[in-house]
Amino acid sequence: MAIDRTPILKRCRSLDLDPVYLGVNKKSNRRLTRSSRKISEYGLQLREKQKAKFIYGVLEKPFRNYYAKAERMKGLTGPNLMVLLETRLDNIVYRMGFARTRKEARQVVGHKHILVNGKCVNIPSYRVSVGDVIEVKENKKTMQRYKDIAEVTSGILVPTWLEADVEEFKGTVKELPSREMIDVPVNETLIVELYSK
Repeated sequence: MAIDRTPILKRCRSLDLDPVYLGVNKKSNRRLTRSSRKISEYGLQLREKQKAKFIYGVLEKPFRNYYAKAERMKGLTGPNLMVLLETRLDNIVYRMGFARTRKEARQVVGHKHILVNGKCVNIPSYRVSVGDVIEVKENKKTMQRYKDIAEVTSGILVPTWLEADVEEFKGTVKELPSREMIDVPVNETLIVELYSK
């Protein structure tokens, strides 16, 4: 299995991205010193794609598959792509506050700690539907890890399209998000332009 092991703050600096969007509350004191050369149109498009891939922890091939699926769906390809990425199980676990970062959410799902509608699901890319109930297994809730997570994520704001109880580690998907509900700093139209070349 391919894993991106790039240091988070270094990658955030290169993509001009705030680490808060990854759930990391560290700040880098270093400044990125780029030459005064202007970034080309292709460079801007590529940076947006890399930003989306990095935020959601998706590698190139699955990302291309998401784009192909978004193209086949009704409506605009860009917003469809963002909705597909946002409804991944690991992202939902992170958004509900059951993990501190998206990477941790991916690990929690991979370790079979998450139930979807009462069934164990260990695929981070599992697509969640409206009405799905997501919860942490009963015997895992008492682990020290989840006590620490509850402490850190108790004050976070859960998106309006989700309903979550962080104390009980249980939540429901009320509706699919629209592009306006997704607070990720990615310009998806540039990604569409890049792939439609």
